[in-house]
Amino acid sequence: MKGYRVGRIAACVALLALGTFSLMAEATNHYHLLKKYSFGAAEGSSREYFDYITVDSAARRVYLSHGTEIKVLDADTGTVIGNITGLKQDHGVAVASEFGRGFISDGAQGKVIIFDLQTLKVTGEAKADRDADCVIYDPFSKRVFVMDGDPHNSTVIDAKSGSVLGTIELGGGPEFAVADGKGTVYVNLEDKSELVAIDSGSLKIKARWPLAPLGAPTAVAMDVQHHRLFSAGRNPQMMVVLDSDTGKVLQSFPITAGADATAYDSESGLIFVSTRAGVVHVFHEDSPNKFSEVETIKTEFGAKTMGLDTKTHTLFLDTADFGPAPAPTADRPHPQGAAIPGTFHVLVYGQ
Repeated sequence: MKGYRVGRIAACVALLALGTFSLMAEATNHYHLLKKYSFGAAEGSSREYFDYITVDSAARRVYLSHGTEIKVLDADTGTVIGNITGLKQDHGVAVASEFGRGFISDGAQGKVIIFDLQTLKVTGEAKADRDADCVIYDPFSKRVFVMDGDPHNSTVIDAKSGSVLGTIELGGGPEFAVADGKGTVYVNLEDKSELVAIDSGSLKIKARWPLAPLGAPTAVAMDVQHHRLFSAGRNPQMMVVLDSDTGKVLQSFPITAGADATAYDSESGLIFVSTRAGVVHVFHEDSPNKFSEVETIKTEFGAKTMGLDTKTHTLFLDTADFGPAPAPTADRPHPQGAAIPGTFHVLVYGQ
């Protein structure tokens, strides 16, 4: 009997140890803060402004939109590789590696700045339209698509020559866009609560889909293999999953306020949605027709823009310190404090 009791005790201890190990393993698999990089004020700017983050995983570079400059970091060390300056209000960066070119949207100037990916030197520019905002590269058509917010159109640029090929009237205010690499570019229209599908060859709109129950859509990402789109918006605050062939909304989830970036990791099947409230919502693609929320990452207030490093599966977010909110008014019942110049920083999250 004594030997039996000893055996039972040993087995219980082993099970407890295994359970503790499993809990520890589960905890370490959660996304948590790995690094923080702090920077000074943008050159030539009197205010703190930041927008899209573009991660070039193959080249190990991170492009940060920082008001009047594009700050370029080493993705592994956070070291500043260079600054592209002389801008007025930049928004995003598109990378066309096959042509050795990058494209910066400058909304204040209504144009796109073209730079050399190796030297980071400006080599040219192309005329866009006022409020040039999101910019993406479509490898299928070899074209760059610029979303011009206020004019409700998209400027299309040939990536090889840098020449403007045309303008697409969208019928609403565009926000984020994503290309499937097979000839279609999908664009969220914030004021219409719609998503439009553009034929990147003919430059014609081939479909227009409502996003209800989502409203005021901003961010969008895509699972190209399974034809799934992930669109996030602000009014109401939701993330929806769509079939990219039919536009049918398959599933929806509530999120926190101020959604501004979405990313999809094809290797892990995870979808990330970052919000101004300081939360990243993490969802999992259980199957092409079933999705679940698996985690929420607490970040910092204002960390609404995000980039995914598909090689290391880490997330890059940026924000700043904020001053106190002003008193409410009839026009602004819920005012927010302004970002404090010189407090810009990057947060890196991983497992």
